[in-house]
Amino acid sequence: MSFVAIPALVAPMLGPIAGGLIVGYFHWRIIFFLNIPIGLFGLVMVYLHLPDYREENTHPLDFVGLILFGSGIALLSYVLEVFGEHQLSTREVTGLLALSLILLAGYWMHAKTLPFPLLDLKLFSIRTFRAAVNGSFFTRLGIGGVPFLLPLLYQVGLGFTPIQSGLLIMPQAIAALCMKAILRKLIALIGYKWVLISNTTIIGVMLVLFTTIRMQTPVWTIVMIAFFYGAFTSLQYTTMNTLVYADVAEQDASSASSIASTGQQMSISFGLAAAGLATAFFVSDAAYSDSQQMIGGIHKAFLCLGVITLASTAVFTNLKKDDGAAVNAHKMLHPDG
Repeated sequence: MSFVAIPALVAPMLGPIAGGLIVGYFHWRIIFFLNIPIGLFGLVMVYLHLPDYREENTHPLDFVGLILFGSGIALLSYVLEVFGEHQLSTREVTGLLALSLILLAGYWMHAKTLPFPLLDLKLFSIRTFRAAVNGSFFTRLGIGGVPFLLPLLYQVGLGFTPIQSGLLIMPQAIAALCMKAILRKLIALIGYKWVLISNTTIIGVMLVLFTTIRMQTPVWTIVMIAFFYGAFTSLQYTTMNTLVYADVAEQDASSASSIASTGQQMSISFGLAAAGLATAFFVSDAAYSDSQQMIGGIHKAFLCLGVITLASTAVFTNLKKDDGAAVNAHKMLHPDG
């Protein structure tokens, strides 16, 4: 898992710098066109090198569940986004929120009647799976807003150029790569439960530390905070991602992967929405012409994200000391609920 995650860590190291160079020397719209050649290259590499794996027996796609769940999540994400921008009235927002919850409740009732639903919710009866997915969701609510808030702090608040802002984000990716070297030994020594509880607490504190960054803060201090934040978030992501499969039977691995990835994407979307809401609440229009007001508002938004992350620690308290031991031992345990 750690080896597979390395390419995904190199991209965050190069992406902000590439984005800064494009914004600094070209036009920001060019960033969106980069997806086209990169996507085409990826398709070619998959076609040339990825084996054509096929399952002998596949279950029919749950189209009704896809419509209910997809529509409910998309509508909920939209409501969170427009709520912070005050584009709709309170009645309209309330109505859309109620509709999204009705759609999600409809999926939950629908999934209970099918042997092979779109997302197999019965997997949540497994304690380690439940803790990993729920913990990942609530932890990422806090972490997910950081890519939105940091460039805002660096560029609008502190006055750094897009290139300088990209360079200041780079230490996070470098630290994430370094952390991969000790991840397995650390988890084997301490165990999943206490790694997740202690590490989630540390990440919450690190988010609060971003509130200490001001105009007078030395660059090396900003780099150190970013470096340690990147190291601990790398530990968090890998630990949660591997715990998902600790007690899941082999035939349920595909369903577990679908639920875990869906939860991750939802939490990233909601995390950005939460950061946007916090920023809209604490940063007034006048702050965009006053750097001190901007910095103060962003600090309050970081404080909110830190509190959310600290609160998510409670999800991991239900784990037992030996939970996840099968991952390090390369064997599968029987789920005990």
